[in-house]
Amino acid sequence: MGTDIDRRRLFYAAAALSALGAAGASVPALARVRDETQDGPSPLPDRGLDPGVPADGDYARVELAKPVVTLGVVQSRVRGVDASTDRTARRARADNLNHMLDLIDASFGWGGPKDILFFHEFPITGYRASWGRADTLRAAIEIPGEETEAIARKARQYNCWIVFGSYVRDDSWPNHVLSITSVMDNTGTIVDKHWKARNIKGLFGPGFELFTTTIYDVLDEYIERYGLDHVMPVTRTPLGNIVTSSVQREPELMRAFAMKGGEIFLRTATGGFTQTDIASTSVHNGVYTAIVNNAISPGNPGFFEDPGNSGGSTIYGPDGAVLAQAGSQFETIVNARLPMAQFRQRHTIPYVHMDLYRPIFDAYRNRFPPNLFTDYQPTDTADAARYLANKGVWAMDRR
Repeated sequence: MGTDIDRRRLFYAAAALSALGAAGASVPALARVRDETQDGPSPLPDRGLDPGVPADGDYARVELAKPVVTLGVVQSRVRGVDASTDRTARRARADNLNHMLDLIDASFGWGGPKDILFFHEFPITGYRASWGRADTLRAAIEIPGEETEAIARKARQYNCWIVFGSYVRDDSWPNHVLSITSVMDNTGTIVDKHWKARNIKGLFGPGFELFTTTIYDVLDEYIERYGLDHVMPVTRTPLGNIVTSSVQREPELMRAFAMKGGEIFLRTATGGFTQTDIASTSVHNGVYTAIVNNAISPGNPGFFEDPGNSGGSTIYGPDGAVLAQAGSQFETIVNARLPMAQFRQRHTIPYVHMDLYRPIFDAYRNRFPPNLFTDYQPTDTADAARYLANKGVWAMDRR
């Protein structure tokens, strides 16, 4: 573990030197273009050791394609596929995919055109608490794959960007289960793939821990492969700078995205979130924030149709005011028009007095260190609980 910590400090030290050297420049001194043969979460240019925070406050963006952007948030069901065999998983994924495609059609039959259509994290695979790693890998999609190709045809048909999550299997990360939100443009091209940043360990009680691999779980290797900028990716599009996240109740993460120039925050939840947490992203950072949750979900094995936290999908303005909200827990779409050109006239990255806080952050020690899934990937939730049982470093973990 000491080697990993030293290596990570080297990455961050180099990043700090890069940021200092780039002060006042529009392109970081250590910027580089990704080798097209390199696997990775994004085909976009990679900044290497630069974390992507503007030293002069002038955050990177591209020219807007239009002054007002229409965002549609699709509150849809969750239905876990039958992952007992590859054949049953593929058939069930096809059913879920066809339902998603029908909802895309329905979205354009109600409320007019959309520039961005946003789905939750599991519209294609669904989720079952009983899945082990082998089941989840059978349920997962590949990117690109037949599912993304079908969605791409809809993006081209409706001239619309589509953002959606899924469990993903990737030959570049064998045996790892990835939770990825894809950003697809209106030509059907996947312009970015955002890994989930982290899962909370020690949250669910004895005998149950999530085993999906997040950035935090393989942090050092992830940085080596993709660079610091991709740890918290901001996708710069002609519709605005897009951030996605399925992380709840970690305002520091949202603040970091905002420091990098995030403008439209697309947040997903499945079965639980608090409106205060979502609204605070807008209030504290002056950005647009949308949350998409699952709808009431008939036929989802292992769950009630309404598990108690369905619905509530909402779009917030930069002042935290509700722009639009789902009126029920059923499948529906929530629409809002975002005046991005007007927004950019006054928007800045957050004012944060880091010199006051940095000593506290530097002294803070994470309860669970990063990189725990680099060398071992638990087989299921029970094995993940067993494996992580002695990995915590807080006093409560030594009792």
